Amino acid sequence: MHPLGLKMLMMGSACYTPVARYPSSLFRPSSINGLCFRHFNRPLWVARAGKSQLPKEDGEAQITIGAEEDSLLGGNSGIISACFVGLLTGLCVVLFNNVVHEIRDLCWDGIPSRGASWLREVPHENTWQRIILIPTCGGLVVSLLNIFQSALKEGNSAEYGFKAVLKPILKAVAAAVTLGTGNSLGPEGPSVEIGTSVAKGVASLFDKDAQRKLSLKAAGSAAGISSGFNAAVAGCFFAVESVLWPSPAESSFSLTNTTSTVILSAVIASVVSEIGLGSEPAFRVPDYDFRSPSELPLYILLGIFCGLVSLSLSWCTSWMTVATDKIQETFSLPKAVFPVVGGFSVGLIALIYPEVLYWGFENVDTLLETRPFVKGLHVDLLLQLIAVKVVATSFCRASGLVGGYYAPSLFIGAATGMAYGKLLSSLISQLNPIFHLSGVMDVASPQAYGLVGMAATLAGVCQVPLTAVLLLFELTQDYRIVLPLLGAVGVSSWITSWSIKGKPTQKQPGSGELSMLTRNDLDEHKCFTQKILVSQAMRTQYVTVLMDTRLTQVVALMLAEKQSCAVVVDDDNLFIGLLTLREIQDFCRLSKETNKIPQVSQVCCMPRETVTPVMNLYSAEMIMNTHGTDQLPVVLEHRPVGILDRECIDVACRALATTEYLSTLTY
Repeated sequence: MHPLGLKMLMMGSACYTPVARYPSSLFRPSSINGLCFRHFNRPLWVARAGKSQLPKEDGEAQITIGAEEDSLLGGNSGIISACFVGLLTGLCVVLFNNVVHEIRDLCWDGIPSRGASWLREVPHENTWQRIILIPTCGGLVVSLLNIFQSALKEGNSAEYGFKAVLKPILKAVAAAVTLGTGNSLGPEGPSVEIGTSVAKGVASLFDKDAQRKLSLKAAGSAAGISSGFNAAVAGCFFAVESVLWPSPAESSFSLTNTTSTVILSAVIASVVSEIGLGSEPAFRVPDYDFRSPSELPLYILLGIFCGLVSLSLSWCTSWMTVATDKIQETFSLPKAVFPVVGGFSVGLIALIYPEVLYWGFENVDTLLETRPFVKGLHVDLLLQLIAVKVVATSFCRASGLVGGYYAPSLFIGAATGMAYGKLLSSLISQLNPIFHLSGVMDVASPQAYGLVGMAATLAGVCQVPLTAVLLLFELTQDYRIVLPLLGAVGVSSWITSWSIKGKPTQKQPGSGELSMLTRNDLDEHKCFTQKILVSQAMRTQYVTVLMDTRLTQVVALMLAEKQSCAVVVDDDNLFIGLLTLREIQDFCRLSKETNKIPQVSQVCCMPRETVTPVMNLYSAEMIMNTHGTDQLPVVLEHRPVGILDRECIDVACRALATTEYLSTLTY
């Protein structure tokens, strides 16, 4: 017995206790698509004190992890693979953008070059059919492509490799059709998706190392942004913010060993994009000026407004997504209907506000007043465009159309900044005769506020503050813009991140363009979790404690068992609650009692949500999301039988996906 366990027994704490044998029909070896989950068809020993030793069965296989296999390309495989990723991503993004331009020219017949202002002045009798039908037809094509993708999922598993190649191609085609027909999304998300798909393909061919696959994924995402905006530095920081930082398990490897691969991939993709698409920036940078440091508080205030606008986009997207799902479930409508409805809605909105259509960044140029012979928009129209663009983008996302959030965020930010700048200039001009502000506060042109508003809104919507700052800095190539950018971007990002922390289950609509394309990845995860039962993924080794156990003993047990929680039971082994190490830490931090060691009863006072072994992982994950928790006790007939956490769900889904792939291989 573990020395700590013997010490606990001498102190009078609970001992090893066998839990009643469960029905063999519940815990029997089960198979899902060839994946066998092993269950203990024997008494389950749980640790009440010290380290529990699970008895081994005869003939039970012992799995050892062998040494890491050498890569096909030798020791420099990471660098060589990154070069391939950058090159192929650049070529694919160039091809993708050219396809979008061809579809746009074919459908709109030169209207985008004339601008949305021209379209507003033309009588609707001459253009309404085209404005409504083109986005609607784009939604119809996307629906057909989604149906085809669904049919591929239900096909023969022996064609897994062919499906893996075809899936990103269909996504890219759907995105090209969505954007080419003018629906209110952006091309940066598909560009990032192309980069990550290329990285997965290169990793599967040349480099099998799991940690290096993450670095190649980061390199692919960096290449996607770099080639999309022709901004290599912003692409590198996008990879860090969106891929490496959200991967804490591999952070020590990621941040120290992927720098070279990310930089190489981003630079190569940017060079290829510049050759294929030209060296012009994505949008025209207007002439702007910064008058004095006294303007900095005004940019901070702009950051607050941009943060609130970002939150409105987040809430609107979440609400429309939930509403769309409820409508589909209530009326039993097929998913293929919604992209068509989304395109039709965009067409109706464009009859009054043609600026919401995606025509590249021509409409952003109109907002920034950089298009020649085009009048600037009034403040009231700019404010209307902010609200309309939020609604149109949210509905496009909820309806299943394919695209990203970078371009809509930049449009909304430009409209917010220009409206703010014009209102500020008008206010200063009216107050100047009274307070003589000309010598105290010189206000810059609205274009300066428009540029800063673009970065602040992008940072708020997509939670990439460093990427937003560096992107605008690369496009303007002006160091003077950095200080206002940092202030506005920091405030906007803080507002949205504070809102997310207040709601653990809420996620920003553009937090990581890797997840913003379609619901296919979420549907795949949902499919896996619906196949697997809780009993097949839960941890069967855990710590149990009584209500009168001292917290020092509980923490010692957690340390001995390498667990972050303990199941609280009574003397009859009936479930009472779940006590986590974080709850103990919070209690110790807030408790004012210093003379007496607290017990479990002083901390574990709230009932915990539970799941049963026969529930599927999808239902369990929904309970986790609803209650904002990462761990759930598994209870059968009022007795604890296991612990389920998000890591268990992730491991089970990955194992099932891997097994389905291996089943397609020939021996």
